[in-house]
Amino acid sequence: MTDIEKQTYIDKMYKERGYVLDFHKVMCAEDFEFLKAYNTLIQAEYTNPRTLDAKTKELIYTVSLTAVKANVDYIANHVKLALKYGCTKKEILEALEICLSAAGVPAFVNGLEAWKKVVNPERIEPSQP
Repeated sequence: MTDIEKQTYIDKMYKERGYVLDFHKVMCAEDFEFLKAYNTLIQAEYTNPRTLDAKTKELIYTVSLTAVKANVDYIANHVKLALKYGCTKKEILEALEICLSAAGVPAFVNGLEAWKKVVNPERIEPSQP
């Protein structure tokens, strides 16, 4: 693969998704064939239009990543996309809350941290110091 082909591919990924992650950039440079195979799977399960709309897919992705305790920034990317596709911050929070009983408090708190990074929620502080 030439550098021009790799650049064209990563540019196409960005255009189709609206974002690329750092690992996409690294894999494009270091193992292009793997990135292409990975991207084909992601297109089939996630990015290509199918029965589920983008809003629903982002809620599912956000909850799935939370349940497996993914990196907060990775979850936050999907929170941003969920908002972009029409979810409210309350809908995302309610979806994250479903993780609590199934995945546990640490997973929920991890997802909540991602949500907080994106939506900057209000807080009520105790009146006592």
